Amino acid sequence: MVEKILFFLTNDYTHYCLAHTFQKKHDSKIYAISEVTSRPKKFFQNQKLVNFESIWFLHDHIQKNLKPDLIYLKKFEEKYKINLWKLVQNERIFLYYRNFYKFSRDDILSILEQECRFFEEILEKIKPNFFFTRLPSLHHQELIYQMCKNTGVKIIAMNYTIIGGKCMLSQEQQKLDHILKLEDLQHNNRNFEDLQKYIHSSDLVKQIDEKLVKPGNQIMDKLRSVKSYLVDFDTKNTNTHYTYYGRTKFKVFSYYLKDWIKTKNRKTFIDKNLKMKLNTSNPFVYFPIHIEMERSLLLGAPYFINQIEVIRSVAKSLPVNFNLVIKEHPGQVMRGWRSKSEYQEIMNIPNVILMHPNFSREKLYQDCSLVFSIAGTAGFEAACYGKPTITLVDLNYSLLPSVQKLNSFDELPELIKKMINIKVEAKVVDQFLTLLEHNISDFDWSSFSKKLSDKFFIGSIQDTEISVEKMKEFLEENNDMLESFADDHVKKIEWFNSNI
Repeated sequence: MVEKILFFLTNDYTHYCLAHTFQKKHDSKIYAISEVTSRPKKFFQNQKLVNFESIWFLHDHIQKNLKPDLIYLKKFEEKYKINLWKLVQNERIFLYYRNFYKFSRDDILSILEQECRFFEEILEKIKPNFFFTRLPSLHHQELIYQMCKNTGVKIIAMNYTIIGGKCMLSQEQQKLDHILKLEDLQHNNRNFEDLQKYIHSSDLVKQIDEKLVKPGNQIMDKLRSVKSYLVDFDTKNTNTHYTYYGRTKFKVFSYYLKDWIKTKNRKTFIDKNLKMKLNTSNPFVYFPIHIEMERSLLLGAPYFINQIEVIRSVAKSLPVNFNLVIKEHPGQVMRGWRSKSEYQEIMNIPNVILMHPNFSREKLYQDCSLVFSIAGTAGFEAACYGKPTITLVDLNYSLLPSVQKLNSFDELPELIKKMINIKVEAKVVDQFLTLLEHNISDFDWSSFSKKLSDKFFIGSIQDTEISVEKMKEFLEENNDMLESFADDHVKKIEWFNSNI
């Protein structure tokens, strides 16, 4: 039987490039849903490089000013077992960008209903065996991901992994597909020093910062983006793509100007007020906070997006001789940093110390007694330093015995007392790292994304036209990388089919 595979094509084109190489390696019928904007859409409508049976464009199926059908949405929610309000109330387009367009309750539910009907029609029509996607970051991506997951469609989702220069291919972020008992795994006799050298040599945070964050925050890149947007402004998107609603030239220019001034002022405040030195005479718990508007919070930990309230709860739960050390995430610069009032609110908590984003996180791992993480990779890094961790959600490294998920904040004071006495074994961390290596692909997604951006985008502007010649050139330049990535997907399909 020929398998049917549905690709979700996001604005970074990675899965389009994958489809081009994958079709040569696997006998299957391939379909695609695309979320691209108006300019690149012309290429995808007319392209012949990938033999899609059908390709649908999400935003063609979303109209304005339709009254939502709550009876349909209720039946849909029950059928697919998806909490729809949880999904849309954490959507960054609805939640954070209200200075462009204020979505009403009916706007949100109408968009959601149309997406539900659109995805449902496609899934019922083609009945795919597999769904290839990136791990979702927006609500509509999460919607079809959950629909596939809850109806038995096998998912191969690409995501960043704890180890830089590679990516994870799995059904879920929180779980590994290949799961073995840690004690049954071979290990490489790596001690804590070896483990630390390993994670430093493949530092995911550093790689993303160097390849994606810093280039996008250079002043010339921002000016190029604004110039391109204002000069080549396409009014079609403001009518056809709800992600562009309300984005007039004036509003966009005003937003970028205010954001640039605000970011500079906030950075001045950070440099003056956040600590670059830490007195370690008192024991402390280390809590690295997340970037705001990040998938790991909005979709991965949807009930814990108010990080200041989480900080308060942890601070209240500490033994009296402990401090809570918070470190700002260096990537928060992409969001213009946090407001001065938010930093001030954190610093006003008596037993909390707020560290500068440039302060060494390695130093904090070395000196802390315990790490607290909502849903980040910090818990794995902590284990490599011999430190235990408390998380708020289950993560793939929750397999480690030194990692404990908090079930209720009422239990936190006793859990902290218990966890600060946990001894971490290097052998077990080494075994988990071996297990992780069985589950990852050598595809360097951050590097590939940087190449895509350099080739096709203007600064942060993705609404640019694509020529067939340019795409062919890009596919040829990156053929080796894509060949290996496509092979990993074929192997994953074979693994799924052998484990039915």
